[in-house]
Amino acid sequence: MLATPPSLQSAQAFCREVARSHYENFTVATQLVPARLRQHLANVYAFARVSDDLADEAKTPESAQESLTAWRQQLEECFAGHAIHPVCVALAETVRQTGLTIDPFSDLLTAFEEDQRFDQQQVSARYATRLELLDYCRRSANPVGRIVLALEGCREPELLLLSDSICTGLQLVNFWQDIKRDRMAGRVYLPRDDMAKWGVDCRFLDADAATPPLRALVQAEVTWARECFSAGAPLVHRAPRLLKPAIGMFLAGGRAVADTIERANYDTLSRRPTVGRWTKLRLAAAAWWGITAARFASESESPQAFQPQGRR
Repeated sequence: MLATPPSLQSAQAFCREVARSHYENFTVATQLVPARLRQHLANVYAFARVSDDLADEAKTPESAQESLTAWRQQLEECFAGHAIHPVCVALAETVRQTGLTIDPFSDLLTAFEEDQRFDQQQVSARYATRLELLDYCRRSANPVGRIVLALEGCREPELLLLSDSICTGLQLVNFWQDIKRDRMAGRVYLPRDDMAKWGVDCRFLDADAATPPLRALVQAEVTWARECFSAGAPLVHRAPRLLKPAIGMFLAGGRAVADTIERANYDTLSRRPTVGRWTKLRLAAAAWWGITAARFASESESPQAFQPQGRR
């Protein structure tokens, strides 16, 4: 007997609760986007959160893979109009209203599935080259930016590539910030080619402090992340107006993380570098100012004068 899907109202409430309970800054973050997008963002976040939990909370990589396979089936049913799970019921409404495609959601699941395959193989350093790591970021990080732009009707290929650069940079600085934490979980995201170039092997990651070769390697990786931010920075000026403050804040936040790693002399083993409270407040204040300016400009234009980019 088929399960009865929940009402749209209760499904949306479920997604908002998932977002609030798992991400303490969700309420603040959603204030950076137009109100009409906030429920959609909760639905998207809930999908990603459930996917992540299925992968991380399973007792074995094999059971995680089974759960992710079943979850992928529910995603496909969602886009086919047969949603049952609360998250998929809410997400189906987002798809109906915004025209999102299944591709970025499928890419996210592929990244989670790849994590499980690596865990089964117990590979010390997962990716041989930067290109391989970039391919992982293409599926693990870049879909998020593409989804957010699509929610506002922005699907211009050039802008999507700019978004990809920012999202990849954010993923990379997170990796370099969490080298010790990832190592303790049996995961190493430093490309093997780069490690060999700087004379670093996985044993270096087990120390209480970073050696000079490891610090030099991390410096090179942070420079790579900064290059990604620079490549994507034009999106702040070219994205749909009401998304610009949020994009600007995420870009500035990523650069702030890179700065904290630099101030730690690229030693992320002794202590995990974090962005300070006052820096966060400054970034939030700048974003709020940007929101006010964007809304004022939008309201001062006639309805015919402003249409979100990419919307037809």
